[in-house]
Amino acid sequence: MPATSKLSKAILACRLFVNFFRIYSIFVFRNHKAKRLTLPDAPDGTTRNIVVVGANFAGYLAARIIAINLPPDSPYRVIVVEPNSHFNFTWVLPRFCVVEGGHEHKAFIPYGPHLNGAPVKWVQDRVAEVERESVRLEGSGEDIPYEMLVIATGSGAGDSLPSRVGATSKVDGVRLLRDMQGRIKAARRLLVIGGGAAGVEVATDAKSLYPEKVVTLVHSREAVMHRFGGELQAEALKSLRDLGVELILGDRLDTEDEATGIATLKSGRAVEYDYILNSRRWKQVRCIGQRPNSHIIAGLSKDSITPEGHIKTKPTLQIADDSLPNVYVCGDVAGCGEQNPNARSAMRKAMVAADNVVLATRGEPAKYTYEPFWGEAFIKLTLGMNRSVSHFGDGKTELLFFQKETDPALMSERTWRTMGVRPYEDPEFDLAEGGEGGKGRGT
Repeated sequence: MPATSKLSKAILACRLFVNFFRIYSIFVFRNHKAKRLTLPDAPDGTTRNIVVVGANFAGYLAARIIAINLPPDSPYRVIVVEPNSHFNFTWVLPRFCVVEGGHEHKAFIPYGPHLNGAPVKWVQDRVAEVERESVRLEGSGEDIPYEMLVIATGSGAGDSLPSRVGATSKVDGVRLLRDMQGRIKAARRLLVIGGGAAGVEVATDAKSLYPEKVVTLVHSREAVMHRFGGELQAEALKSLRDLGVELILGDRLDTEDEATGIATLKSGRAVEYDYILNSRRWKQVRCIGQRPNSHIIAGLSKDSITPEGHIKTKPTLQIADDSLPNVYVCGDVAGCGEQNPNARSAMRKAMVAADNVVLATRGEPAKYTYEPFWGEAFIKLTLGMNRSVSHFGDGKTELLFFQKETDPALMSERTWRTMGVRPYEDPEFDLAEGGEGGKGRGT
């Protein structure tokens, strides 16, 4: 490696350490904020709603920050509208699509403890439409009025495994994961469509766990992991080839025939398969990326939606519509120009939006702003059951860190603890499963 390249990497590593220490300090401070333990009634008998739509990484954190920063006598209350029964830790879904052993329940973390005791009204439903002064629920048809609105709907709501669950209950999500595990295990020839993170992880996990299988990955670009730097692309490509995954790049699926087990690509090439991860029949399996969930705002502010589906925002993360100063957007649905939108950027946007909401409750103008930070483009990519690589890049220089993976459940335990829940205690799920879900707890 040339000396200039080594120096660039060393400088990048130092910048990364400084910025991550700063961000980590902020999160630690936020986790020790004083609790607001009661839901107050407004002095005049009215209650002003702050509605948070969506409760994954961004929405859950935004609700927490707002709720714990409202004073005991505040007339405002926080209402969260979230369709899922549990927090979905989507990063582990590709792994749990493949590996058996009773780990799949670990992808679903009970809501509640992460709020740190702050009073929040929780509504399990989906918002069908946002109106100027209220949101309309899809399931009940109820209208919930709001004085301030935080949209944190994320991306990929219509997608399913391996990148999204495709079900709103933990019981159904666990069943879908177990079903896919069985189908992958039974298949002699597995065809994966899409060479982004989910596709690469499913393909490498399947081939390393079942080396006798023929695993083929088809990707429309000339490189897998094409949204990232060349060094990560090269490492992912090498790992796939070393494991024996058959790669077809620069081509895409055209048709598939379940009767013959033949998939035909745009080039005319035929590929045999027993199970295909992109099947029209099994729509829950897709590896081709997610679209932002911005449709709920289309009726109110159509011009605020980009062609890619993001919601345009001001630097304060208020929607880029001057007629809606009380509407904020955070998470993946907010189009802020990030290189690789992920949980880190989503949570930082959540802090900015939430802090500005708190200012608004005090009658103060928004002053906190969000700018993309190159270090947030970090990704940890598994390359088989026992190996992963972490990647950082600033557009000019890249850093790769390799790690041996010993826990089939990856970072599940740490994430449960971060969310304030003891791994892997979920009495409601155990009851719904009739005791089955409790098997393997704490392992």
